[in-house]
Amino acid sequence: MSNPLPRAPVFEPEITQAMGLAYERASLALNMTDQADPLSKPLADRIIELARHGERDPDQLCEQAVRAFKKD
Repeated sequence: MSNPLPRAPVFEPEITQAMGLAYERASLALNMTDQADPLSKPLADRIIELARHGERDPDQLCEQAVRAFKKD
Protein backbone atom coordinates (compact mmCIF):
# COMPACT_ATOMS: atom_id res chain seq x y z
CA MET A 1 0.00 0.00 0.00
CA SER A 2 1.45 3.36 -1.00
CA ASN A 3 1.48 6.44 1.16
CA PRO A 4 -1.08 9.08 0.25
CA LEU A 5 0.13 12.41 -1.03
CA PRO A 6 0.91 14.92 1.72
CA ARG A 7 -1.94 17.29 2.36
CA ALA A 8 -1.51 20.89 1.33
CA PRO A 9 -1.71 23.36 4.21
CA VAL A 10 -5.09 24.93 4.82
CA PHE A 11 -4.99 28.65 5.52
CA GLU A 12 -7.63 30.98 6.92
CA PRO A 13 -9.33 33.17 4.25
CA GLU A 14 -7.56 36.34 5.39
CA ILE A 15 -4.17 34.62 5.12
CA THR A 16 -5.04 33.30 1.67
CA GLN A 17 -5.99 36.84 0.67
CA ALA A 18 -2.66 38.18 1.99
CA MET A 19 -0.80 35.47 0.07
CA GLY A 20 -2.66 36.34 -3.13
CA LEU A 21 -1.87 40.02 -2.73
CA ALA A 22 1.78 39.22 -2.03
CA TYR A 23 1.93 37.03 -5.14
CA GLU A 24 0.47 39.79 -7.33
CA ARG A 25 2.91 42.37 -5.97
CA ALA A 26 5.88 40.02 -6.23
CA SER A 27 4.94 39.12 -9.81
CA LEU A 28 4.99 42.80 -10.72
CA ALA A 29 8.27 43.36 -8.89
CA LEU A 30 9.85 40.47 -10.80
CA ASN A 31 8.40 41.64 -14.14
CA MET A 32 6.49 38.41 -14.61
CA THR A 33 4.10 38.79 -17.54
CA ASP A 34 1.85 35.79 -16.93
CA GLN A 35 1.44 32.60 -14.94
CA ALA A 36 3.25 30.64 -17.64
CA ASP A 37 6.44 32.36 -16.47
CA PRO A 38 8.94 29.77 -15.16
CA LEU A 39 9.13 31.66 -11.84
CA SER A 40 5.39 31.43 -11.23
CA LYS A 41 5.31 28.14 -9.30
CA PRO A 42 8.55 28.68 -7.36
CA LEU A 43 7.32 32.15 -6.36
CA ALA A 44 3.98 30.78 -5.18
CA ASP A 45 5.75 27.96 -3.34
CA ARG A 46 8.00 30.47 -1.57
CA ILE A 47 5.04 32.58 -0.45
CA ILE A 48 3.25 29.46 0.82
CA GLU A 49 6.36 28.40 2.72
CA LEU A 50 6.69 31.83 4.33
CA ALA A 51 3.03 31.76 5.35
CA ARG A 52 3.40 28.22 6.67
CA HIS A 53 6.16 29.54 8.94
CA GLY A 54 3.93 32.27 10.32
CA GLU A 55 4.36 35.34 8.12
CA ARG A 56 0.99 37.02 7.65
CA ASP A 57 1.78 40.50 6.37
CA PRO A 58 1.38 40.75 2.56
CA ASP A 59 4.15 43.35 2.32
CA GLN A 60 6.58 41.08 4.15
CA LEU A 61 5.49 38.02 2.18
CA CYS A 62 6.13 39.93 -1.03
CA GLU A 63 9.45 41.42 0.07
CA GLN A 64 10.86 38.14 1.32
CA ALA A 65 9.68 36.21 -1.74
CA VAL A 66 11.10 38.78 -4.16
CA ARG A 67 14.41 38.79 -2.28
CA ALA A 68 14.71 35.05 -2.93
CA PHE A 69 14.46 35.55 -6.72
CA LYS A 70 16.09 38.92 -7.43
CA LYS A 71 19.48 38.75 -9.03
CA ASP A 72 22.01 41.17 -7.62
